[in-house]
Amino acid sequence: MDRPLSPREVFLALVNGVAEGRWEDLPGLYAEQTDVVHPFDPLRAPALRTRDELREHFRPTGEGTAEEFALPGIFVLRVRDGEIVSSRDYFDHLTAARVRGRLDGLVAAVKEAMTGPSTVVA
Repeated sequence: MDRPLSPREVFLALVNGVAEGRWEDLPGLYAEQTDVVHPFDPLRAPALRTRDELREHFRPTGEGTAEEFALPGIFVLRVRDGEIVSSRDYFDHLTAARVRGRLDGLVAAVKEAMTGPSTVVA
């Protein structure tokens, strides 16, 4: 039987998988029941709780970019038996949206979340 990955090996597999765009490999790094939160998400998306939710989260959206960019971030992981059971992922959502051409949509969504849908008064 293979030994579980060490926490360091899990972290490196996660970071390298994200950097290399190996999205299909990433859900397998997480426990079936997990708790993944993005505290800096301006839309305050709910926690991802299952491997299936992570598969959907990591599904490519087809909005790649040829522009090279740096995306500062910190992963705070809890690893048990070679799987991520909890993660707090802190990264720059504005830069991520900008390089994907989605900044205007993010800003509009944040405005709507903060003020509610706009209404026209006649």
